[in-house]
Amino acid sequence: MMSAILYYCVVYPLSLLPLWILYRISDLLFLLFISIIPYRKKVVQSNIEKSFPDVSPRDQSVLVRGFYRHFSDLLVESIKNLSISKEELLRRMKVVNPEVLQELEKKGKSVLFVSGHFNNWEWFITSQALLVPFESYGIGMPLSNGFWDKKLSERRQRFGLKVVNAKNYKEMFQQEKAVSVLVLSDQAPADARKSYWMEFLHQPSPVLFGVEQMANEFDLTVVYFTMKKVKRGQYSVEFQVLTEAPKSLPYGVLTEKHVHLLEESIIEQPCNWLWSHKRWKREIPADLDALKAVQKSKFDEKYR
Repeated sequence: MMSAILYYCVVYPLSLLPLWILYRISDLLFLLFISIIPYRKKVVQSNIEKSFPDVSPRDQSVLVRGFYRHFSDLLVESIKNLSISKEELLRRMKVVNPEVLQELEKKGKSVLFVSGHFNNWEWFITSQALLVPFESYGIGMPLSNGFWDKKLSERRQRFGLKVVNAKNYKEMFQQEKAVSVLVLSDQAPADARKSYWMEFLHQPSPVLFGVEQMANEFDLTVVYFTMKKVKRGQYSVEFQVLTEAPKSLPYGVLTEKHVHLLEESIIEQPCNWLWSHKRWKREIPADLDALKAVQKSKFDEKYR
């Protein structure tokens, strides 16, 4: 009940305001975050310090402030996402190389998009079906709050995207027509022992292995996309084909590729990643080398 009241009486009416007004709210949020309400400040500072060890403490502080500046904009843009029109969304989201996907469409093969929580991923999710020439799906885990899960899924799907529970991902690929599926793969995995461990932003990091597994299981073309913030409320999207033949790649290569590309994106616009996420909360397994050997053996046995 309270969730519905909050949505219909506060959040959705706010989303109807023009962005220039919402950005004034963002300015206020930014001041609150860096002074009165230090949202997850210790997490943000720790993540940035460990990810940029060669940067001076003063410059690290600049990155922290830059993150809160971007994060404040991201919050109001996410609210705007609930009601933004198709026309306005397309004005604010520009694909710089649409020919990449046009060529893939001609081949009639399903595409797996991969990226991270970088710049405004919510706007990409909502506009995916408008930007790509495939039937569009997004994989996600349901929110614990049923009302918000239903509303957010409803809003994300209004331009043609279909949201599918991660537990039911196979149904998307059991169709005759080519589809595009979106995966954001930079969250902390639930199980450190079922993760792919690699170096990411100067730290040993567990990585979700779902992209490589799905690509091999269903022989998918894998495309990395990066968003760049051109200016406030304006983003560019660029696509890069990682492989059209995942089964030709050795174990781990595909995962290393898309994670390193995300790393490059973050280094280019370091304030615009979700630094408030507890990305490095999993402990490194004591038997990591043995674990990696077992994982590779199982993968090769199944897919090679």
